[in-house]
Amino acid sequence: MMNREKAELKIFFDRPRTFETQSIQPLSGLIGLYFIFTARMKIQYPFKKSRLLYIGMSEKKTHGMRSRLIGHFEGRSKNLGLVNYRKAERLLFTYINFEMLHSLWSYRIEDLENYFLLDFVEKYGVYPICNNKSGYEILEKELKADFIIDWPYFE
Repeated sequence: MMNREKAELKIFFDRPRTFETQSIQPLSGLIGLYFIFTARMKIQYPFKKSRLLYIGMSEKKTHGMRSRLIGHFEGRSKNLGLVNYRKAERLLFTYINFEMLHSLWSYRIEDLENYFLLDFVEKYGVYPICNNKSGYEILEKELKADFIIDWPYFE
């Protein structure tokens, strides 16, 4: 048996979509991570600026990505930050279909979301501004992956 090192996997994001109902509708039944960000405005995070506002997930096909994003769009998610940023600036979103990573990620989708959140904290100094997380809640990076996330996509 050969002892092979794992190869790093670069995570690229799909083209941005306008954060509006007609762009969200086709995502029915998809599970995965989604990323909501501003079209132009950059948020000053401690280490550098980013347009990323929120990292979210849908874990069940019955309550899929479409349902979660519509909840954010209409304000039903009660995320005041997203509601107010949408009033002030055109928002966009992109997503990662969990099915595409499933063969490379043996943990739950909740763990994948935590991995992305913690990687963002490592690169930018805090959680995305609308994720309503602070302090050291989940700052221990226990899950190992060889993902290189294309955060400059949001810069």
